[in-house]
Amino acid sequence: MMAARAAAGVLVSVLAVAPAAAHHTGVYTPKDNAITENFKQVKFSTQAGKFDVALRLYDGGPLRAEMRARAAALPEGLETRTRAALVAGDAGAAERGFMIFFVALARDLARQADRQLAAGAAPAAVGPRFLEAIWRYYNLADFAVGQRDARASVAMRLAYDDAETLARPASGAPDAARLRASFGRIAQILGQLIDTTTPSNQGGYAPLEPPAQQRGDVRPQLPVRRNS
Repeated sequence: MMAARAAAGVLVSVLAVAPAAAHHTGVYTPKDNAITENFKQVKFSTQAGKFDVALRLYDGGPLRAEMRARAAALPEGLETRTRAALVAGDAGAAERGFMIFFVALARDLARQADRQLAAGAAPAAVGPRFLEAIWRYYNLADFAVGQRDARASVAMRLAYDDAETLARPASGAPDAARLRASFGRIAQILGQLIDTTTPSNQGGYAPLEPPAQQRGDVRPQLPVRRNS
């Protein structure tokens, strides 16, 4: 119960700083909050090879606090492995740990949006609000995602763009059922991504699913867009 309340509290704080302005993937860069700012400080320190600085910033910052508070919703041992990577000076493993954390945040926001729509919340309010919050976190992970699973990166961007189109129709009100389905698709993509990039108990990785194109989920040959 305490873990569930902690997770809900994180999602509420995430949404509280998310304006409802329209944007497009690859163009919009969301404003930082305490978690994302701390992450960038840690990231820049690791990129500079200053792992002692990165560890100090991580240990005393809100990023680690949120990872520990949300442990029940994350792969087992994620925070411990991520911190151990910083101690060992393993930038790649640390990057993977943070990537999984932000992907999990975005996944849980998509699930919460689906639940609110199912409960009768107004899609015109829920859609933009949650999409903004989702992008705030997924945006920080997308480059690392693209390096490890380019198909998942493309699939997520397509699903997100489709959801934005449904949330902000040219005329009339958003279709709640279709918007729910789009949030469900985002949650599915991100959930599968977590499974395939998290080390298994045997020390390897969960098996990859067939390519998205073979499942008919993603239009082929779409160029991957990157934020500057």
